Amino acid sequence: MVDVSETVAVGPMDESATRTPKDRARLRKGIGRRRQRIVLGLTGVVGLLIIWEATARWGFVDARYLPPPTVVAGELVHQFASASFWTALGLTMRTWIIGLAIVTVAGVVLGFVIGLSPFLRRYTTSTIEFLRPIPSVALIPLAVLVFGVRVESALLLIVYACFWQMLIQMLYGVSDVDPVAVDTARTFGLGWFARIRYVVWPSTLPYLMTGLRLSATIALVLAITAELVIGVPGLGTAITLAQNGARVTTVYALTVATGVLGLVINLLMRAAETRILAWHSSVRGEAIV
Repeated sequence: MVDVSETVAVGPMDESATRTPKDRARLRKGIGRRRQRIVLGLTGVVGLLIIWEATARWGFVDARYLPPPTVVAGELVHQFASASFWTALGLTMRTWIIGLAIVTVAGVVLGFVIGLSPFLRRYTTSTIEFLRPIPSVALIPLAVLVFGVRVESALLLIVYACFWQMLIQMLYGVSDVDPVAVDTARTFGLGWFARIRYVVWPSTLPYLMTGLRLSATIALVLAITAELVIGVPGLGTAITLAQNGARVTTVYALTVATGVLGLVINLLMRAAETRILAWHSSVRGEAIV
């Protein structure tokens, strides 16, 4: 007869209880390093703001062309209270989201189709390597000629630049799939779709998240660039209008707003990557190292 007390004692254990003293020491060390990076980053930002403030206040640079950060911050607060700012921000985010969605779908689908076919992989490599280095900004005249000053022009730049990031990452991810795992799945009777779902997809997911994080940053840069150069409605156009109106403080405030927007997007993408890939060894290692 099985002792009930023994069966009760056997069960799921707390993860912290299974860590060795060496693992706990590495975890504390990793947390200390992350805190140190945060402190050093904040120190650098504060130091830059102090230097900027002193340079403008003490007259090293004409304050008309380099207003102090305290003045810029006041203008930024004023912009936050303006409906036109949020309208421009919404237009920029709309362009960013649509472009990123197109890139993600196209990159994932074509990445799987090309990556899973040795024939297509072999006969598309030269074409990909020829088209990929072409800078997307070189397409600005073509975008204006075809679409004019519309959101489609910005989407053309975003999709062209980010698509290669996503496609290359997916091709690397598919090629990195362990063939032994695929053969094992086939031996156990898993069909083609099941092998894609349970073997290929988990192996390519880290590459997909890396491509998505890189594409998110590039898409924002190109959205702002299209608004500045082409005149597509958004934050970039607001900056251009402020520049044409000689509103220097507003130009700085909107520029800072775009920088903060890029930082927030990057942090959100990293947080999503960490959460989605919590099972992956690279993410688990970051929690310890």
